[in-house]
Amino acid sequence: MRHSFVSLLSSSGVPIEDISRLVGHVSTNATEKVYRHELRPLMTRGAATMDQILKQTDDLRWSLGDSNP
Repeated sequence: MRHSFVSLLSSSGVPIEDISRLVGHVSTNATEKVYRHELRPLMTRGAATMDQILKQTDDLRWSLGDSNP
């Protein structure tokens, strides 16, 4: 959650100094080196995978005659 918090704030344009203070770092060094990651590609892959899983589940339910989503 901490990595996600930092990465999402960072990708949304929040200044690194503000993010650093929010996570309790004395300086921005740790925030930049350890926590600041671009999560968009990972989130996109995860969302696509979940879409596939849910579609397969929905297709299976439909084939078994359960029309309630």
